[in-house]
Amino acid sequence: MPSTKLAIYTALGANLLIAVTKFVAAGISGSSAMVSEGIHSLVDTLNEVLLLVGLRKSQQPADQRRPFGYGKEIYFYSYLVSILIFAVGGGVSFYEGVTHILDPHVIEDPFWNYIVLGIAFALDGFSLITATKAFNAQRGEQAFWVAVRDSKDPSSFVVLFEDAADVLGLMIAFLGVFLGHTLQNPYFDGAASILIGLILTAVSLVLARESRSLLMGEGAGAAIEAQITEVTQAHPSVETVVQTLTFQVGPEQIVLVQRVRFLSHLTAVQLTQSIEQIHQQLQAAIPTLTHIFIEPQSGNRLFQQSPTALSTGHA
Repeated sequence: MPSTKLAIYTALGANLLIAVTKFVAAGISGSSAMVSEGIHSLVDTLNEVLLLVGLRKSQQPADQRRPFGYGKEIYFYSYLVSILIFAVGGGVSFYEGVTHILDPHVIEDPFWNYIVLGIAFALDGFSLITATKAFNAQRGEQAFWVAVRDSKDPSSFVVLFEDAADVLGLMIAFLGVFLGHTLQNPYFDGAASILIGLILTAVSLVLARESRSLLMGEGAGAAIEAQITEVTQAHPSVETVVQTLTFQVGPEQIVLVQRVRFLSHLTAVQLTQSIEQIHQQLQAAIPTLTHIFIEPQSGNRLFQQSPTALSTGHA
């Protein structure tokens, strides 16, 4: 989490500075692509603020109103960010490009555009490197797209995708300005703005899909569920693990419901003690398990006699 926050703060500072310089350059040169890039950086600045708000809210402790905690706040804010990239970043950039093509004008002096694009590329490049390091630290040996799909912390890959779109957008903006000025053809500038809008829309759709999946509810993943089953199955009182159900309520918050068949000769006291021991062992092995509910199955003779005494939940 600290590396993720560093990446967000880095992107926030870079985008805020870049947005100001881009709008100044656009005002001087009249470049459509520079206006789109300025809007892009302004939206990204707002996005970083929203991600920081989501992270802060997600770390609030559980209370009576939210007994499972506030972890899903970061999923909501990540989804909101993806919508903003589409509606504001992509939509306005596309509109600006179309407007410029319908009412074209040649860039007279692109000097300040090149200066701003160079500064922006350096800042966004540094931000992208920071975000990439943070994401790579989380994904470990996983393949890139597998890590994006399986990640339970959307703030890490949201910043990464934003920064990558920034760098790619800057390259396209440079080509639009350069070709438009060199060939005295304003349509290159407008086309660059449209292409930037399409890129932002594509990034938005990817981020929206991943954030929506987390918001709607995902399991903890096959690897963690296998580890949970292994720890439970290793307890000497367990005959078999019938079912392991997990629910990710935040990047580091998992709810577990496990149905377990215990040895039939256990007394009620022994069964309760076994459940307590498994609970402790699971939390020691996987600290992100914040709520654990272990349900003895009806195959146990004692469960059939007194189900309320043997089915316990732990928080």
